[in-house]
Amino acid sequence: MVLLFRVPAEPSRHRVAVWRELRRTGAVPIGQSAWLAPAAPAFADGIGRAVRLVQAAGGEAVVLDAGGHGPADAERLAAVYTAAREAEWAEFLAECAKYLAELDKEIATGKLTLAELDEEEQSLERLRRWHRELRLRDALGAPSAPAAERRLKDCQAKLEDYTQRVFRAVGGQ
Repeated sequence: MVLLFRVPAEPSRHRVAVWRELRRTGAVPIGQSAWLAPAAPAFADGIGRAVRLVQAAGGEAVVLDAGGHGPADAERLAAVYTAAREAEWAEFLAECAKYLAELDKEIATGKLTLAELDEEEQSLERLRRWHRELRLRDALGAPSAPAAERRLKDCQAKLEDYTQRVFRAVGGQ
């Protein structure tokens, strides 16, 4: 699907709201006020929400089915979409690496407190939510998705180890 839209320049909050909805949906910008998303029900719902935001702002929107004129066009559309998902997976993997490094630092410095454990659990939950959202958007199966799945499991295992260390340190086990 391709969404083409126009909203009044001011106030800018309307344009920003549309962009946020489209990004949350997993659509990819392909030009000024032109966004691409796979033709699937989950994406259609998000595109529909974006259209309603455009209309509420007094703008106009058109949703088109896009398949390309030939295989090369379809491959190019898929490549654009997959590249966007790859960038998101790369960012996710970097955040996982930071999370693992943070836990290593806490262990090395002996910061084994319940308050720190609570903070690390919240950080892992944020990574889990982010992973779920990325998986939903990754309709074409970006190459980095399996590595991200493994890295999230590494984060979960590291938190389990940290949890045991905290409980031992505070006398819980």
